[in-house]
Amino acid sequence: MAPPVNLLDFDLDALTAWCATLGEKRFRAVQLFRWVHQKGESDFARMSDLAKSLRDKLASTAEVRPLKILTEQASADGTIKWLFDVGGGDAVEAVFIPEDDRGTLCVSSQAGCAVGCRFCSTGHQGFSRNLSTGEILAQLWFAEHHLRQRLNTPDRVISNVVMMGMGEPLQNYSALVPALRVMLDDHGYGLSRRRVTVSTSGVVPMIERLQHDCPVALAVSLHAPTDALRDPLVPLNRKYPLAELLAACRQYLAAAPRDFITFEYCMLDGVNDSPEQARQLIALVNGQAGAPRVPCKFNLIPFNPFPASGLLRSPRERVLAFAKILQDAGIVTTVRKTRGDDIDAACGQLAGEVQDRTQVHSRLTRPDVRPVIPITAAPPVQP
Repeated sequence: MAPPVNLLDFDLDALTAWCATLGEKRFRAVQLFRWVHQKGESDFARMSDLAKSLRDKLASTAEVRPLKILTEQASADGTIKWLFDVGGGDAVEAVFIPEDDRGTLCVSSQAGCAVGCRFCSTGHQGFSRNLSTGEILAQLWFAEHHLRQRLNTPDRVISNVVMMGMGEPLQNYSALVPALRVMLDDHGYGLSRRRVTVSTSGVVPMIERLQHDCPVALAVSLHAPTDALRDPLVPLNRKYPLAELLAACRQYLAAAPRDFITFEYCMLDGVNDSPEQARQLIALVNGQAGAPRVPCKFNLIPFNPFPASGLLRSPRERVLAFAKILQDAGIVTTVRKTRGDDIDAACGQLAGEVQDRTQVHSRLTRPDVRPVIPITAAPPVQP
């Protein structure tokens, strides 16, 4: 007997096609989709407006498969982090960040990450596998309906989703896009395209595909103003250098729900935080060698240190000075407020538990491998 299908793996079109194999029409698929995503129901017997014959079929052929929760941690600032078991010795993390005007869920797309950015704890864990569409959506499905129960409200709790958890979303494109479509679907979570953000370290061909397939807000992990600096910080830059990345960003804006790209910039003490590097960033986004400017905003991220990185957080005074140079050039710039760092839930800290299939630790410690950050850092500036 075939194992039951996981309904969380389907966007509405795919669910409609699957229901057709059961002899059911599209409106039944819409009803089922609403029960699963809008109401968080997993018991087919309680889906009261479905025909009993359909409920019987569903009971023998389908399921809504949640992820097992290994741990839940709550920060003093209200941030909540969940560790989800995805099987095979792998676990991934999702983080809920409450604000006065919104609730944001940071979602993982992979068990580990193969990009290996030097300042990211996830990258130092190595890479195991891509998550399925159902595993991506199960994080949102659980968080939304769990929080509604906890807060005793029928209203939507999660207004924003950021694909900024573990993994590089655009390296798991085939599972990502159906998950995004469910988030956006009015019969699903009904989120605005402006409030769903995909963060990428710069997978240029997939940025171009996302523009056509499912354009949502785009955040790009930039972290350096030159290829010479970005190569060791973000190894993917060796394949897709800055000129190609910025060209893809300019092109993406033609279909994007916002009229700017968000550039994430992790502030690393003595590495990428000098006034000269701020001026280089301005020149980069304003167009070099005749290239058009990239409408953008910068989000400066205080680095969250971890022992294996060998890096330190830039002093706050230097971060603010860096921001002022960008702002004085007319670039909207914010300094991200660190949330959940007391439970390792802040940006760059998500590590989960991963059975590393890329042997990142052995590769980084081989004698023939260059130092982790082969750059000349400026002497520390006294705060």
